[in-house]
Amino acid sequence: MNKNTVADRGAKLMNFAHRLVLTVSGNKLLANPFGMPVVELHTIGRKSGQPRSCYLTAPVHDPNRIVLVASKGGDDRNPDWYRNLRANPDAEVVIYGRRRKVHAHTADAEERAVLWPQITSAYQGYANYQQRTAREIPVVVCAFRD
Repeated sequence: MNKNTVADRGAKLMNFAHRLVLTVSGNKLLANPFGMPVVELHTIGRKSGQPRSCYLTAPVHDPNRIVLVASKGGDDRNPDWYRNLRANPDAEVVIYGRRRKVHAHTADAEERAVLWPQITSAYQGYANYQQRTAREIPVVVCAFRD
């Protein structure tokens, strides 16, 4: 088994465990890790066309948008959810128990320069992830459409 397979399986297992804890606790436990709200992101698979979902945190959020970080823990590859959003930027998120439609875009250099300090202020781990990889970690702005 190669390094990428192990990392991918580990990430899927963590996502499954997070989903299980949230479900069993009625969305109380692990709903706000590191002071950031948990977001359940619903995308369409870029290859399969099938619905996909995963749990992420939103280090920056306001009434008009949430910001997601495609860090994949500092892996050299972009996460699948990010590649799905690039293929189909219309998605849905569940945040604070409310399901909302969003349109996502990757922050350009100027927008990222403003957001990155806010992101790392919310959770220093993102700066550590950036140091682990040669790729620039994408910052994804999801604007609410409802």
